[in-house]
Amino acid sequence: MRKRSVTIDGHRTSISLEDAFWSELSALSQARGLSLNALVAEIDRGRAQELTNLSSALRLYVLHELRQSTISRD
Repeated sequence: MRKRSVTIDGHRTSISLEDAFWSELSALSQARGLSLNALVAEIDRGRAQELTNLSSALRLYVLHELRQSTISRD
């Protein structure tokens, strides 16, 4: 588990994720031409606030993107 600080809409917050998820988020942000903060902010805005916390939303985003890339290769 690694805790990192990110800025979302001008506010600093700390997020704890496993290194593998941080690596994938970083790769996904680079592939989209976004900073990691910008990608996290986008995911934060898109999540159902009452249904999941931000760490879970980030893990689900990574899972979704990896599944999509697997489907695209088939």
